[in-house]
Amino acid sequence: MRTIGQHQRELEALVAPALHTLADVVGNDSLEALLVDDLAADTGAGHGYRVVGRAVGSPMPLPPFDNSQMDGFAVRAADAGSTLRVVEPIPAGVVPAPLDPDTAAPIMTGARIPDGADAVFPVEATGPGAFPAALSLTTVDVPADLAPGTFVRTTGSDLALGAPVVAAGAALTPAVLGALAAAGVARVELVRRPRVLVVSTGSELSGLSDAGGAGDAADTGAAINDANGIALRAALAEVGAESRIARVPDDEPRFLAALDAAVGDWADLVLTTGGISAGAYEVVRQALEPRGLAVTPVAMQPGGPQASGTVSIAGRPVPVVSFPGNPVSALVSFEVFLRPLLARAARMPESRATQVLPAAEAAVSPEGKHQVRRGRVQDGAVHFVGGPSSHLLAHYADATHLVHVPVGTAAVEPGDHLTVWSLR
Repeated sequence: MRTIGQHQRELEALVAPALHTLADVVGNDSLEALLVDDLAADTGAGHGYRVVGRAVGSPMPLPPFDNSQMDGFAVRAADAGSTLRVVEPIPAGVVPAPLDPDTAAPIMTGARIPDGADAVFPVEATGPGAFPAALSLTTVDVPADLAPGTFVRTTGSDLALGAPVVAAGAALTPAVLGALAAAGVARVELVRRPRVLVVSTGSELSGLSDAGGAGDAADTGAAINDANGIALRAALAEVGAESRIARVPDDEPRFLAALDAAVGDWADLVLTTGGISAGAYEVVRQALEPRGLAVTPVAMQPGGPQASGTVSIAGRPVPVVSFPGNPVSALVSFEVFLRPLLARAARMPESRATQVLPAAEAAVSPEGKHQVRRGRVQDGAVHFVGGPSSHLLAHYADATHLVHVPVGTAAVEPGDHLTVWSLR
């Protein structure tokens, strides 16, 4: 039986090369050019991070012209301490006339500094103290301590012409998208997201696809809904992976036909759930072990049955990772084994936020296994949510943390310190 660490290393060796090909962005031929406008709606929750595939240089300096940092009056700093005549105001979005000597122009935040001006003093320094009232002034007194460049955003002070807006390999964050838009970059080349085919197995599943054969259990009252496919696709999206789902019955010929059709030339990785235990109808094990899948138990609860390997699918070698079929087992397995690898490829933190906290209550654990319980943190202590059973998905949904009880621990007592991962 493998330790968790051994299986993590095994999966890294299996999966990382496929992800590395996608993440090695310099000169990568797996780039896709997408509109910045469209990406603004495709980078948040549910869509995962995107990675920039080619560096982008700025086609203009930012700011593109000297502009006012605040609402005030554009003047010559040499006129500090003088009383000046007020001329026409300068709103944002216009090219102003040059500033005549001995004059001050009301100017709004972001408006272009007129030729001849080199400083701005705030409207709060005038009697009215604000616009639009200050627009009625015919003269203003310039503060005596005004220096050149005061409250002026100079051309290129944020980004020089040709300077990189974003480097290859950087995460496409909201700030990066904003900088691209500010620089007038309409399209950006991104690394193609990893493509993961999620395969839910079991003749008991309802809603089986036509490709895999319609549900055998649907007419018998023995059907269950496929939670694994939905939950794992959502988990994959959080770490920047694109996914599709195939639901297939416990029938080897139909399973293999559906798998070949769904993988095609699309999938970089196949993630299966179910069908790897010691039962009589373990379709993943029966169909894929002869093709290279290795089933290896791991000293973890839940998630003990695990399998992985490079398998010939649709005429090409494809990395396959197989998790148990119970939904909590599948999600815990994803968190422990696969999420860190995908997060690294997406330039996200590999580890969940981690704390070591005292247990609020007692619990038992199989001494020879690393137990992963669900919990909530309240008042500085961790409270277990539900029991250790791998079917308690609603309890998992109610939890905010995964609680780790290490190998060698048969019982947890109140006050014992445990490592917890935040799920939020």
